[in-house]
Amino acid sequence: MDHELVEKFDGLLEKYTELLLGDASDELMEKVKMWALYSHIAKSMPPLVKHWNATYPDAKNELKTLINEIKALNEKHRESANNK
Repeated sequence: MDHELVEKFDGLLEKYTELLLGDASDELMEKVKMWALYSHIAKSMPPLVKHWNATYPDAKNELKTLINEIKALNEKHRESANNK
């Protein structure tokens, strides 16, 4: 894969994470990447996600926690931005 494309895409992910959550640490970027990809797969191939969730219930619960964390961080960030 083209290294320049990877760098540019990483920049896009970094900016998206920053706009979404107010911070773009490596950990948050990885979480946003997992959240976005899982959400896309869930919408485009629900049977695959249903099978994965049934096969890996612990991982499903971890992802649920991750999704809730991103939602809470986003809400906190929006509140902070609205109070400025």
